[in-house]
Amino acid sequence: MKVLLVHSGNAVLNSSQYTFVYEQGESLKKIGLEVQYFKIIGKGVIGYLSNLNRFKKSIKEFQPDIIHAHYGLCGLFSNLQRKIPVVTTYHGSDINKIKAYYFSFLSIKLSAYNIFVSLKNNIKSMVKKDFSIIPCGVDIELFKPIEITEARKYFEFNLDDNIVLFASAFDRVVKNMVLAKEIISKIKNNLHFIELKEYKRDEVSILLSSVDALLMTSFSEGSPQIIKEAMACNCPIVSVNVGDVQHIVGDTIECFISSVYDSSLLADKLNNILNNKQRSNGRKRIFELNLSNDSVAKQLLVIYNQILEKNN
Repeated sequence: MKVLLVHSGNAVLNSSQYTFVYEQGESLKKIGLEVQYFKIIGKGVIGYLSNLNRFKKSIKEFQPDIIHAHYGLCGLFSNLQRKIPVVTTYHGSDINKIKAYYFSFLSIKLSAYNIFVSLKNNIKSMVKKDFSIIPCGVDIELFKPIEITEARKYFEFNLDDNIVLFASAFDRVVKNMVLAKEIISKIKNNLHFIELKEYKRDEVSILLSSVDALLMTSFSEGSPQIIKEAMACNCPIVSVNVGDVQHIVGDTIECFISSVYDSSLLADKLNNILNNKQRSNGRKRIFELNLSNDSVAKQLLVIYNQILEKNN
């Protein structure tokens, strides 16, 4: 079976921005599928349409059985051809933002099958048939627990310091750094607060084993990868109830999810984690939810086969 993965952007394919697409494609290869990537270069409707001839040429040369698009606008673009069935995955911003949702709505109507990374996004989309809830998987071979002394040695962190990792870059408005600052200002312990920015992929894994906790305060999310990656590394988490975080975390120890954006409550829970100095058991939860890349690839294969059988 041949699958053409369609995604947007101008960054290199395996950059952090597109890691989830690349890893999903590579996991599909591992179970025997032939995968090719198509990157849409340019922004906006005009920018997307300028890729159409190249897209048609890619289809003619590769002759895919399935086109799998990531994000609603890519799904709509992929459906401009009607010969190859399209599966579209919606990641959150394409459902939560009104402008983007217009394109996603059209993509939903045209796609042979729709995948949502969280139940919240599915509910908001109002899709009731031919869909699945499948978060992007985690590279469990890369993201695994490392002894904290070893992890901190890599970054030259002091073993006695309290270190909290913000779930993104400080300057990303949607990540709600204002609330994060309020939380950190209430922490009694001597604290080093660092942003998730400019780390190589393998370094993020080590980083999650070196910090005492991950803090997420976002206004909106789909199914944030950093939460699942932190779980795979047994990193404690303090987060607002955004996207599918509550479902992913479940009853994992040393993790707290707040239904309110309350800096005092979140600071209190973060303080408890810093005082306890214990790791979570999040990796166990990742396996329980079948969220390894291999497991997700097998789920996708079932969907692809169902679509092809239906079309034959």
